[in-house]
Amino acid sequence: MVEQPPTPAEILALALAEASGQFSQSLIAQSEIADRVELVARNSQNRAGARLIVACALAKVHNPAVDIRKPYTEIGDEDAYSGRTYDERYVTEFILAHELPCNPTTAFLTPALRNRNITLTPAINLVGRPANVYQAALQLLDDVYTNRISARDLLAETIRCLLIVRNEKQQRMQTLLASLKSARTETSLSAEGIVLLIDQHLKLKRSSRLPVLVVAAAYLAAEGQLKEHIRPMHGHTMADRQTGALGDLEISLTGENNVVTCYEMKTRQVLMEDIEQAIMKVAHSDQVIDNYIFITTTSIEREVQEYATAVYDRTGIEFVILDCIGFLRHFLHLFYRLRAEFLEAYQQLVLAEPESAVSQPLKEAFLAMRQAAESGE
Repeated sequence: MVEQPPTPAEILALALAEASGQFSQSLIAQSEIADRVELVARNSQNRAGARLIVACALAKVHNPAVDIRKPYTEIGDEDAYSGRTYDERYVTEFILAHELPCNPTTAFLTPALRNRNITLTPAINLVGRPANVYQAALQLLDDVYTNRISARDLLAETIRCLLIVRNEKQQRMQTLLASLKSARTETSLSAEGIVLLIDQHLKLKRSSRLPVLVVAAAYLAAEGQLKEHIRPMHGHTMADRQTGALGDLEISLTGENNVVTCYEMKTRQVLMEDIEQAIMKVAHSDQVIDNYIFITTTSIEREVQEYATAVYDRTGIEFVILDCIGFLRHFLHLFYRLRAEFLEAYQQLVLAEPESAVSQPLKEAFLAMRQAAESGE
């Protein structure tokens, strides 16, 4: 019998086995190439580069006839291939199964890589950030093309670096959670202490997902008292028109499916145009809602607030704009005895979010800040 070549899934499994058995040193002898792989795998600002390398290297190992630098069938050459197909069909399941620190979605839909039909050489400017990550990724593809390294070694080494980054993150999280547990006292943080903690967290960079989690945690903590529940939340980067959602957070009465309250979060000032767009969404929906609430992390213009109030007369729906911290402060004092439950719910939501929505540094920062607050530092 003719031995069948390994499938992409089997190739990934073999690369994982090789990578898992060699954490102490690189699988690549050439130090400059090993350094490039580490740069791409470790960069916390851009996780698309690592997925690009894994998908392209996988394609090359699976089909040695392809040019690793041509992951677009639109190029039209016989040695071109669909990097996105390999990425979506095989890499997605692989990185999710092993919790590898990569983009949760294909690298080929990121701005730097989508809608391309060119050979990816080091001379190309992909106009992506950070630029050095994309430049290193392009050079790695060229390293395979010029036979400075095999695609098999590149795949295994990239996975090795990703496993190391994953393990380091898991260890840091375990250490932070253990430190937080040891710092706790029998007395819960005060409502104002929690407000200060959350306010500090919201002020960190790339925190636009956090206001959604603040409101969601409030409903989770007080679900029994409110007799209302949160409907399943959609991804941070998914547009409402894609999901059919009325906003970032939808609330239904316990035991019912109809949306009664909708929240839309803004990290900028709410405009009259935002209110009109919300009215149009509600008008084209089959949901009959009572309240449409904008939550903002910045100032609220009196004129816009008054405009929102006046919408009730023509729609029968309450439109209102609330400050995020103001909302939280009122909730914590209204449900004072649930403040510890709120904080736990918020922490669980933050830690459960994918890195594309809440980055690892944001998660670690919250645990560190909470530890400091609860230990009285």
